[in-house]
Amino acid sequence: MRPRRRLFLARWMAAGLALGLALAGAGAVAQDAAPACPPALPQSSAAEQAAAPRDRGLLWRATRDGRVLHLYGTLHVGQPQWKKLGPRTAAALRDSEVLALEIDPLDPTLAEAMAALPHPRQFTAAERERLDRAYRRACMAPESMATLHPLLQLTTLTVLEARWFGMDPSFSAELVLAAQARGPGRRVVALETVATQLRALVPADEAEARTQFEQGLAQLENQSARRVLHRLAAAWERGDLATLEDPAAWCDCTLAEADRALMARLTDARNAQLAAGIVAQHRAGKRVFAAVGALHMAGPQSLPRLLEQQGFKVERVRF
Repeated sequence: MRPRRRLFLARWMAAGLALGLALAGAGAVAQDAAPACPPALPQSSAAEQAAAPRDRGLLWRATRDGRVLHLYGTLHVGQPQWKKLGPRTAAALRDSEVLALEIDPLDPTLAEAMAALPHPRQFTAAERERLDRAYRRACMAPESMATLHPLLQLTTLTVLEARWFGMDPSFSAELVLAAQARGPGRRVVALETVATQLRALVPADEAEARTQFEQGLAQLENQSARRVLHRLAAAWERGDLATLEDPAAWCDCTLAEADRALMARLTDARNAQLAAGIVAQHRAGKRVFAAVGALHMAGPQSLPRLLEQQGFKVERVRF
């Protein structure tokens, strides 16, 4: 029987947006100075650059009061060629007046807000050495995130595992959308605050935080975090909602009640606030494009289902 692992990576997929996108590129070691670094992202071929962009991810069209809003399930890592949105996604964004994100990744105050989170404990010597080894494997300078809570450091290192299979948080859907949406007649709004996301990422209970830190370190060391991340990215790219709704299909773990409670806290518990923010923008008469992590689109309390409960006609846009 394989050892039981808990859903540490789900913390990144469901709630790690602000940290992963704001800090994952900071402090990287030059690749020519560290041959064991993750490989550089592959350059697009001439044929790939000339090819028409295609839609990826998950998109819904929701209608109420004679107005349409679009709901897009995102991935927090990507590839350079994904900067060109597919035709259906690009059309939905062009038709919007408001881009609603969990957190605006281009907000210049993010790093300062995350660094202000107090450190509730000190590392043991063994933990410090293990974390330093994780930094070395990621080709990151430990001092680049030394002011952050240990779990936030670990979440960033987990996000950076995507570089081993050709993806990077620098090309996440949120960053692409935030950059393209800014312009005359369109606003970018945040549906959550940094404090909200930090509460989801860092347990208030010190014992639980210590347990999650140990689990995260172990999953970086045995590369299970990388494997899970790869499965999630593949499911997202092909728009496979059924896989995202079944953690047993991607989590590389044995699910227990505590794991299901953790997932509910990271997704369901936040979805009501996310839905309320989206609906408020719609009620104000705006055409909304809401982009939220793909796991918020899964399960009985998913955002599409919550919008249906509030009187929207919700239809999946098939790619």
